[in-house]
Amino acid sequence: MAALVAAVVIGLKLLAWHLTGSVGLFSDALESVANLAGALMAWAMLWWAAQPPDDEHAFGHNKAEYFSSGFEGALILAAAAGIAVAAIPRLLDPQPVEAVGVGLLVAAAASLLNAGMAWLLLRAGRRHGSITLEAGGQHLLTDLWTSGAVIAGVGLVGLTGWNRLDALLALGVAVHILITGIRLVRRSALGLLDTALPPADRSRIEEVLAPFREEGIEFHAIRTRRAGQRSFISLHVLVPGEWSVQRGHDLAEVIEGRLRDILPGSHVLTHLEPVEDPVSFQDARIPPLSS
Repeated sequence: MAALVAAVVIGLKLLAWHLTGSVGLFSDALESVANLAGALMAWAMLWWAAQPPDDEHAFGHNKAEYFSSGFEGALILAAAAGIAVAAIPRLLDPQPVEAVGVGLLVAAAASLLNAGMAWLLLRAGRRHGSITLEAGGQHLLTDLWTSGAVIAGVGLVGLTGWNRLDALLALGVAVHILITGIRLVRRSALGLLDTALPPADRSRIEEVLAPFREEGIEFHAIRTRRAGQRSFISLHVLVPGEWSVQRGHDLAEVIEGRLRDILPGSHVLTHLEPVEDPVSFQDARIPPLSS
């Protein structure tokens, strides 16, 4: 669906550029090309991420989503560079804009389509916790705001005859989407590097553990990470050494269940240790690799 809408939007924006010769509208169309390629990549990566775990990927394929958002961010960066290459010569040698009225009507129709699709993708991304759908929605939302600015700017060019404004608009679009591209690439890189869950989620984990600490249960080696839609939490649970295996296991099950309740879909792994043994506290950090 997103790919089909993106293809229609590209066609409309290219038509608006053809009618007017505006480099500002050309920049708008080039960004939408990145939208289409990003939507196709998103579809492929969502399918891959949904595949069940196998022998070679025991934790699933959720990280495939980061390839999609990273790819889309890279496309945005490439689009920003392409816009700058097209706009700078027109800044130095301004050209008149033609058929402004018809061209802007076509561009406005394309923006309305983008607005509807952005709303659908953002809602779906937040509901499912999908970085891919959210990235696609944010990209379309960025496209919507930049399209509105370009349409208004090209309208001013037609009214005032200040043709250099057309190139300035295109460069403004390039800078704006450049920031979005950098953010998407950074977010994808952090995901691939097993970055910890956001501070708000880590605080919720501590809130779950606090009542157990008051009862004399200790915790350490609390590690978190996110892979696409799934969160992973591991922690060591230190209980009195005199406890039976069954009692310690039952406690671990309760803790794991409460953590899954506050972070639905998360994978929780606990490791029981005797609280009296000093050795239990020696594995709180992952040791460095030997050289």
